[in-house]
Amino acid sequence: MSEIITADDKPHFWDEASAQLMRRDRILKKLIPLHASECLRVSATPFMTLARAIIGQQVSVASAEAMWLRFTEKCGRRPTPGAVLNVPGDELRAAGLSKRKVEYVLDLASHFAEKKVRPAAWANMDDEAVVTDLCAIRGIGRWTAEMFLIFSLRRPDVLPLDDVGLLKAISLHYFSGEPVSRFEAREVAQAWAPWRTVATWYLWRSLDTLAGRN
Repeated sequence: MSEIITADDKPHFWDEASAQLMRRDRILKKLIPLHASECLRVSATPFMTLARAIIGQQVSVASAEAMWLRFTEKCGRRPTPGAVLNVPGDELRAAGLSKRKVEYVLDLASHFAEKKVRPAAWANMDDEAVVTDLCAIRGIGRWTAEMFLIFSLRRPDVLPLDDVGLLKAISLHYFSGEPVSRFEAREVAQAWAPWRTVATWYLWRSLDTLAGRN
């Protein structure tokens, strides 16, 4: 996430969105310049993005990263649906995946291998249509679908209200560390539209910066 981004890698809306957010929001006005050389990157293939999101559900970032590394040791550095389907379930369990996550990842791989999903069509579908399509797959809920919208399709206006990191960052920066509800987070985010993905990304990065100071 800390890599230097070239002009070709940067989403076409990034500079305009960042400039508008700095004008509208006093917190983002301070945070955005701290990460001026960075931006949202496309993380991987659609299958890899979804598999990684499933593996990372309900665990810490560090645990998810460790689990993903063990998973790729079994399935290849850039795992494909076919490669995942060729790994026995008990080996995936040995990589640290729960029984339920093994089922979900194998089901996801089957959907891709059997062409039950249409990744090429998602680029031309609106956000909610993509979410509906993805949530039809076992193990994919709204949070996972929204991570896909952000990290694979790079949609500019996604607000993942189920994301613990986003709620934590809003709590720290806007509510002096007090817990925030989804309603309160949505109220804060009204000023960010139509660039809520960009605001969310900078708030995530602010947590990385704070962690690095501890």
